[in-house]
Amino acid sequence: MKTLRNYALLCALPIAVTTPAFAEAPALQTPAPVIYLADNLDEQDNLGWCIDTLGRGFGERLQAHSCKPQGGDVQFSYDAKAQAITSVAYENYCMAHAPNDQSTFALVTCDPSDTAQQFTLDAAANTIHPTESPALCVTVGNASKSAGPFMSRTLVLTDCATTEASLKEWVIKN
Repeated sequence: MKTLRNYALLCALPIAVTTPAFAEAPALQTPAPVIYLADNLDEQDNLGWCIDTLGRGFGERLQAHSCKPQGGDVQFSYDAKAQAITSVAYENYCMAHAPNDQSTFALVTCDPSDTAQQFTLDAAANTIHPTESPALCVTVGNASKSAGPFMSRTLVLTDCATTEASLKEWVIKN
């Protein structure tokens, strides 16, 4: 009987080792509207990852940052009609990407004719794409770093087909 039990354990071991880990959703505390990563990744306080202005308060550069419980500069909304990601804290400011630099996102005055400010939501895949480049996804970088009491990551455009889901799947609460 003991041999049979050991055999069953050995047979189960490869299954347990090769089973992929499931994403851990953050315990989001940021009030809506908010756009946050579906996977908490390694955010130390389980706050999740939000789009954020770099530095305290208004900043022209954007990053991924721990979602702040009080909201503020981590609150963005998606306007499907305008195909724009807009700041809640800074009225008439929108997210834009640098057309020739996949690692630069900025907060700029909203301009509906500026294609760098136009993003498409793929609701089935939970991904956000530059409207003119549907093969690219808005993603968070691979590495986290300390940002005071919080954490930050770069915000980048990557090839959707080769980027792991945990870095590119977003939840939008408008």
